[in-house]
Parts: sequence; structure tokens; C-alpha cells
Amino acid sequence: MKHLIWISAMLFAFAGCSQEEQAASRSQPAAIEEQSAEVAAEDVVEESASDAVLEVVEESAAEEEPEDTAIVLAHADVTDTPRTWKFREGQHYERMVPTQPTVGGAGKIEVAEVFMYGCPHCYSLEASINAWAENVDPGVRFVRIPAVFNSLAKLHAQLYYTQEALERNGVLDNPANFHAAVFREFHDRNNQLASEAAIQKLFERYGVSADDFSRTWNSFEVDQALRIGGDLSRRYNITAVPTIIVNGKYRISAGDRANLFDIIDELTAREGLR
Repeated sequence: MKHLIWISAMLFAFAGCSQEEQAASRSQPAAIEEQSAEVAAEDVVEESASDAVLEVVEESAAEEEPEDTAIVLAHADVTDTPRTWKFREGQHYERMVPTQPTVGGAGKIEVAEVFMYGCPHCYSLEASINAWAENVDPGVRFVRIPAVFNSLAKLHAQLYYTQEALERNGVLDNPANFHAAVFREFHDRNNQLASEAAIQKLFERYGVSADDFSRTWNSFEVDQALRIGGDLSRRYNITAVPTIIVNGKYRISAGDRANLFDIIDELTAREGLR
């Protein structure tokens, strides 16, 4: 009896599976059509996706550039021939690692001349560097940093920062003429400007009152500039003047006058491509 019941149950289960299979068989043509449509749609999507992927790879793929090849910005015309650089590290300039701070902000490429009023080479460079600075690119900032190698140089550095402060405050009318006059006093008139009193007299000749001079000479503004300038000279490892620093990264000895400004222009161009 148990065997009969078990056999009946198996027959019933078999009949149910067969009905489901038949129902599936009846619906199979429609399902196949739907699946075919889905497969076709998927093929179109996959084909489109494949094309999109290829486009991305093609746009972003790039071979590694040689070390001396200019970095091409996103907005640059990529059809332009990459620039080749004429001057070489270790031969025409030195790279400072790590890059050091600059006097001004990062909004412009900074070119700094480290100089001393008592240096004859700095004096002879004045006309050339002033002419270059007058035609400098708007994206380049030219500054001067007085070196502090000894007590007289420190006094002259204080003179320079006093001049800058008086210019910012509208007290010194013609700072360029005054700057040139300091060089002439030292080298042409044998006036070493070795005391605060001697320096004050020079300022008075250019219309600065004793009160304005004394207040600025002893100001926090000038003292802070002295400390910053001294710190930058140490960071730049200045051992001789004149020395040119490009953007806190490149150090150029000004001894090679023939190529000096071409080297400066090339290095600022490099920085402009980064």
C-alpha cells in the first residue's frame, strides 16, 4: 500500500513538472524573441560602450616624455612641435632641491637678483638687468635681494629695504634713481655709506625728511624684510654675487653675461609650462 501511495505521488509530481515545462515551451517563442531583442540591444550598447572606451584611451594615452621636453598644458595646441631647450643643468644653471620659497606669491614666476651695493660686478650689471626688467613678461615678477655677507653689507641691505618701504608709503618719489645713486656713491664717489648718518644724508638729498627716514629705518617693516632676505639668501646658498634665482628653483651665476638673459628667459618659459 505504501508503495502504491509513493508511486502515485511520484506520478503526480512528474505531471506537475511536465506542465511547467509545457507552459515554458508555449512561452518559449515569445521569450526567445524578447531575448533576441535584448541581446541585439545589448550588442548595440556594448558596441557603443566599446567605441567610447576606445576614445578615452586614445585621448588619454601618452608616451613618457623625455626629461628635457616641455610639459604641454591642456589648453596648448598639441600640434605644436615640443620645444627643445638650449641650456643644461650643471653647465648653465643649478637646480635647487627642494624648491625654496620666493619673495612674492605663487601667482607669478619670480626672478630675483641677489646683489650687493659694494659689488662692482653688480654695478656693471645694472644697466643690462634694468633694460631686461623693463620688457619682462607680465607673468614674471622681478625682485632684488641684498646679500648680507658682512656688517657693511647688512647696513646696505637695511638701506635697500628702507628705500622700498619709503617707496611703498609714497615718500620716495624716484626709487630707481635713488637705487642708481647708491651704486654711484660707493663706486664713483668713494662714499661707502658706512654709517646710518651717511645713509640718512643721501636720503635727504632725494627729498626724504629726517623724521621719515628715522621712523622707517627703525621700523618693524624694515626689520622683518631684513630677516626674510637673510633667510632666503641662506636657503638659496648664495656664495657670490650677482646671482639670479628663478622661481626659487634655479640658481644662475651672472658671470656668463653673454647668455645670462637667454638662460633666464628659457627657465621662466619652462616654469610657465608647468
